[in-house]
Amino acid sequence: MGRPKRDSGVLNTAVSDTIKGTFDLQKFKKSKNLINNSKYKDQTWIPVSPAFQQIISLPGIPEGHITLLRGHSDTGKTMAMLEIAINAQKKGILPVFIITEMKWSWEHARTMGLEFNESKDENGNADYDGFFIYIDRSSLETVEDVSGFISDLLDEQKKGNLPHNLCFLWDSIGSIPCRMSVESKKNSNEWNAGAMSTQFGNFINQQIVLSRKVSQPYTNTLVAVNKIWVDKPMLPMEQPKMKNKGGNAMFSDSTLIITFGNITNSGVSKIKATKDGKNVEFAKRTKVSCDKNHIIGIHLTKGVVITTIHGFILEEEIPDYKKEHAHEWAALLGGTDFTIVEEEEMQKNIRDILPEFIPNNDEK
Repeated sequence: MGRPKRDSGVLNTAVSDTIKGTFDLQKFKKSKNLINNSKYKDQTWIPVSPAFQQIISLPGIPEGHITLLRGHSDTGKTMAMLEIAINAQKKGILPVFIITEMKWSWEHARTMGLEFNESKDENGNADYDGFFIYIDRSSLETVEDVSGFISDLLDEQKKGNLPHNLCFLWDSIGSIPCRMSVESKKNSNEWNAGAMSTQFGNFINQQIVLSRKVSQPYTNTLVAVNKIWVDKPMLPMEQPKMKNKGGNAMFSDSTLIITFGNITNSGVSKIKATKDGKNVEFAKRTKVSCDKNHIIGIHLTKGVVITTIHGFILEEEIPDYKKEHAHEWAALLGGTDFTIVEEEEMQKNIRDILPEFIPNNDEK
């Protein structure tokens, strides 16, 4: 008689159990330098105003992440960026302004609360300095230039030459072309989107997110304003869609996305002080929505925020804001007996807030 056949399945199971019994996972991780791979810093925030917090349902803008502020022109995106920069400055985080749309105003930044020193040269030209870094279109002509500038600062930070947490603030994506578009003298949206994907999606964005690791000495944040365009519906029942200028690379990599206004229009109404046919626009009511939130899970919100030249305020703060700045408007209107009005689409709401200042046309 031949030898009985061994059950290979039983033997393999026995060998496997023996190996598992003597296997030390922690020792294996250590041998592969994987012990600290899962260590991240505690989540911290750049504070924002109560009005902004109410919209995004967060205490502020998450440090170590990419935040996208998108929407039509004149809806409050740059104001939101400024508010973030001011609070970063107060927290000791170095704001890095990358201004490529060239709608920057130092006076407005000062009104909002940005701290800086102003001096004049021998020709009377103003110079601004302080706890921030500023660069604009005069030095940055292409998407690649912006990427190179950010990369250079990150390298200097690693070398110890820039010992600060950084908050990059770019206004705005979609305002400059890529190098290929410039060299060919043909502004191609496809080329620009490709450059954004290569320079940011595959490189810069990863460096921002990696700064959250415990192994990294500094935590860096990127806040970008994104211009948009609207893709018209192809079919009668189809809805128009909001598209991001410069492609979807930044949109895909952003942890937090805040949209200002509607899809097809700004979604803004103007609030004015008016007297004898003259008026002063002192605030806007803007629709704002949080369209992506991957910090604490899917938690999307929307609402209305009041924008002023001093920043965002809550709706219930309008009366106090009016009292605080009434003398400024009186100087322009020639008296204090002015009324507060709003565009017709929102007039009912503002009447509820300031009934003593809004004429009620329904009353006879």
